[in-house]
Amino acid sequence: MIYDILIAGAGTAGLTAGIYAGRSGKSVLIFEGAFPGGAIITSPFIENYPAIKTISGPEFANEMVQQAENAGAKIVYEKIIGADIEGDIKKITTSSGEYLGKTLIIATGTVRRKLGVKNEVEFTGRGVSYCAYCDGAFFRNQTATVVGGGNTALEDAIYLANICKKVYIIHRRDSFKGEETLSKKVFETENIEFIPDTVVEEIIGDDVLKEIKVKNLKTGEFKTIETEGLFVAVGQKAQNEIFSPPVDTDDSGYVKATEDCSTNIPGVYAAGDCRVKTLRQLITASADGAAAVTSATQYINKINGGK
Repeated sequence: MIYDILIAGAGTAGLTAGIYAGRSGKSVLIFEGAFPGGAIITSPFIENYPAIKTISGPEFANEMVQQAENAGAKIVYEKIIGADIEGDIKKITTSSGEYLGKTLIIATGTVRRKLGVKNEVEFTGRGVSYCAYCDGAFFRNQTATVVGGGNTALEDAIYLANICKKVYIIHRRDSFKGEETLSKKVFETENIEFIPDTVVEEIIGDDVLKEIKVKNLKTGEFKTIETEGLFVAVGQKAQNEIFSPPVDTDDSGYVKATEDCSTNIPGVYAAGDCRVKTLRQLITASADGAAAVTSATQYINKINGGK
């Protein structure tokens, strides 16, 4: 079978694309190598999406999955291991076989960056985590530390403060980059302590994390902080290697795409956090998903002779 639209990734952009494609009467197949919902499933709460006062990330993701499937989209829970996308028919390979489509939407999202400090890899899963919502419960009534200053870091700290006795936020600057409402909430939470102008130098422990060594960037002073959990939220990394080349990306690996989500390859589009853009938010990912399907539909109609 040759599908009208193949979608790589079942995050917000990919699922929105699936909803729009299904409602447009197109056959659509979505590939997801992990859990549907993408990065949003790690958010304990969403409060900035229009018409939804508050909802958890997993709840939001589950609603999108159901809506996409109800619209006719099929989701294949397999990792993409190969792609041949320069021809008229796009071919995606997974461990179970090959899938063909007239168009492809790349919606692979991002993954959290690592700190790159001593013992980080060794203590991952033994105190070091990249998902507060996933692993926070393991540190109930203990001390947790969040590294970062953006929205994700602030959301993580607020969530952890509800279950941990103490939460530190370490950031290399003297102020947060996240939304003012989140910053205000952090400073109003009694068991959250902000440690500015500081970076993590080393992770220390035996079988599990015991403490971290940090450095003040202004004074050069080193000190250790006792903590059972270290949650890393220092930005995102694109994961488009399977498609680039031939798809053009910038130096950071984000796909170069136009406003209508077109890439340099005819019939291939990029939507959501995986593409070059100024604002990476839930609402912009949704907008990209809809725009990519509109472009893909126009392309399909064109190669079908306007039918």
